[in-house]
Parts: sequence; structure tokens; C-alpha cells
Amino acid sequence: MKLAVIGTGYVGLVTGAGFADMGNDVTCADIDEAKIAALRAGRIPIHEPGLDNIVAYNVSEERLSFTTDIAAAVQGAEVVFIAVGTPPGEDGSADLSHVLAAAAAVGRALRDYTVVVNKSTVPVGTAERVRRAIAAETKVPFTVASNPEFLKEGDAINDFMKPDRIVIGCDDPRARDVLRRLYEPFTRTSDRIIYMDTASAELTKYASNAMLATRISFMNDIARLCERLGADVELVRKGMGADPRIGPKFLVPGTGYGGSCFPKDVKALMATAREAGHGLELLEAVHRVNERQKQILVDKLLGHYQEASGAKGRRIAIWGLAFKPGTDDMREAPALVIIERLLAAGMTVALHDPVALEVARKLLGERAGVSWHQHPYDACAGADALVLVTEWHQFRRPNFGRIKSLLKAPLLFDGRNVWDPGQVRALGFTYYGIGRP
Repeated sequence: MKLAVIGTGYVGLVTGAGFADMGNDVTCADIDEAKIAALRAGRIPIHEPGLDNIVAYNVSEERLSFTTDIAAAVQGAEVVFIAVGTPPGEDGSADLSHVLAAAAAVGRALRDYTVVVNKSTVPVGTAERVRRAIAAETKVPFTVASNPEFLKEGDAINDFMKPDRIVIGCDDPRARDVLRRLYEPFTRTSDRIIYMDTASAELTKYASNAMLATRISFMNDIARLCERLGADVELVRKGMGADPRIGPKFLVPGTGYGGSCFPKDVKALMATAREAGHGLELLEAVHRVNERQKQILVDKLLGHYQEASGAKGRRIAIWGLAFKPGTDDMREAPALVIIERLLAAGMTVALHDPVALEVARKLLGERAGVSWHQHPYDACAGADALVLVTEWHQFRRPNFGRIKSLLKAPLLFDGRNVWDPGQVRALGFTYYGIGRP
């Protein structure tokens, strides 16, 4: 099939490459000339394992191409995916200006019947707004469908190629048949396509991310309670996760969720609920807990130094800046909150991340008190403490003897509970985890 994908961000690029890898002819379009030039030169603008290989292969096979000419991409396409950004406004609601602008551009380019699919994460009612935006530009018949993405950063290619479910919001039998044929190669072993109306599909995406965010905030709240009661949250979560009605996923406490999805989608769903006159009190609490949790490592660090000689002037090494392993995404990353607060307290920071260092540098700029290190142990040299924020695999079994020799004091703050407290304490470290005695 001939497809067009409007937007070459995280979702658009994975979607375009994934469909091309199944043999479709895909054109990815974007108004960002620099981004398209980079993609044509073989440079991927985001870090996503395996994405560079799948893009390069399908470009070489002439199934995947990039353009700034949206009209040329749309004309002749059976299906057009809108995969542009929906950043949060000041009130938390999703900004649909990019989506509606893309819809209008699609409408101007239509020549034959086309299925236009919202792939962007959008609030309930957006499909109708997109339909009106397209209809204002053309008399050519078309159908608007909703097909939310459920991709995990760091494992997006696997999620796209082997989806656990494909949600299609569409009432038009003709469009349903087109999308069914498009997704057939992904569902050969089992039929995982769930059909519904567009409003339900739009809400399914928000509700799914809100549920996962709720599990994270719940465990972070339980971790705080564990610290007051002398319980170990790692044992508590294992006991909980063994119940098949609960399961173990997203029950790991830490420094709060971040990234491009959970924070934005939680805020957008709360805004949608307020507009509908039904405030989601539980979700409001989830958001408050998450914002508070981003402060927890600094609270522990300041608490430690209040008992020692004070925090001001201390040098703190930080391992991990991206909001999660496997990505360079720094959007809403807890590390940013931690760094700003440490600097405000008069401390300096030595930063390391395997892939997100340059992204973080662009966000933070060249500032006094911040040093950047390509090697994790270089960040530790002369530091007063080591703070682990992102649980990259290479941080799970470090050389603790080397860390101890580099630090001024053997002091660890484990924001992801990846180190064994008994082991590191036996090596002479003072250890602080999340919800652990």
C-alpha cells in the first residue's frame, strides 16, 4: 500500500519505518527542513534502539522516503497518518494547532478517497475537528479514523512490529477494511485488532497511560510509607506483583515518571475531565505525588548533610539524565528537577549519561557549577556523593571499589533501587534508596 506519514518525530518515524518494513511504500513528510535533510543524509534525530537500521534498510530498498512537500506525500496515498506533536498548554490541555494545520494541508492535497488517521495522542473529539478541518479544504471523499500508538521508548520497534493490541476507532466499513488490510501482516498469529468509535479510541490512549502513571505514583507513595514504618518496598512490590490480578509491571518505585507521554497525557486527561465537569480526583493525586517524588533524592541528600557539615559547596556526581534507559529523551525528566535544586542549594554537579548528554547540555546550557563527562567514573572523581537517577544497564553492576576510590566520601543515593543495600554497605558505603531500610 502507498502511505503518507505527516510528522517525523518519535511516533511518525517509527510508524513510517515500521510500515515500510512490511513492504509498504511510505513517504514521511515534515515542514522542518533541517530534520528532513538530516534524515535524507541518514542521520536519525532521536535515539531509539534499532531505528537507524530499519530506516537505513528501507530507504535503501526504496520503500521509505522523506520530503517537506506534504501535498506530494499525500497525493496517491491510500492512508495518511497524522503524527505531529500535541504539546501541553498552560492549563495542561493538548495543543492541537499542529494537528489541525496538518489536517488542513492534507485536505488541500487530496485527489481521491483517502483514510486519514490520527496517530497523535489527542483528546476526545479531535477526530471530528480533524474531519471539519479537512472538509473545509476539499470536496474529495475521505474518512477520519483514530489509531493511537502504544510505543515504549527504548523498545518502540519491537512494540510496533509485534503489537499487543491495535486500537482502531472508525465507524466507516470501507475505512475499517483498508486499515484491516494494512495491519494484517502484524496480526498473522492472532487477531489483536480492537475496533471501536473514535471517541473511545481517543480516550483509550489517555486512560492507558493514566493507569500506568497511577501504578507508578502508588508505589512511590507506598515507598514513602515504607520508610516511615521500616518496611522494604522491594519486598512489598514483589509480594504485590505475585498476585495475578495486580502483576509486577510498573510497580517499581523511583524518582517519578517523565518523558513525552505520561506527564503530558495525565495533564491532558485531567483538563478534558474538568471541561466535561467531572474532575478526576485520583489522577490529580497521581500528578501531585509524581511532582513531589522528583524531589525525594535531593531531600535525602540535604537531610544527610544537615547532619554533617552542610550541603553548600558539595560536588555531586549524577549518573543517568534521560527519563528512562534506552532513550535520549529529556522531556519532563526527573534529573532536570534534581539538577536545578542542587544548583540552587549551592552545590555543583558532574553529569553523565550514555546517550542523553548532548540533549541535556542543550537544555541546561553552559552553566556555572555544571560539568559534563563522557565516562561515568570521570564524573565521580572528587565528588562528595554519587546519585543514580536513570537505571541504565551498565550502572547495575559498577566497580564499587573504583567508585569508592574516586569519591571524597563513600556515599550513594540510589534513585532506582538497583543496588543491593547490604552489599554496598558491606563495602563501606553509606546508602540511601527509595523506600528501603
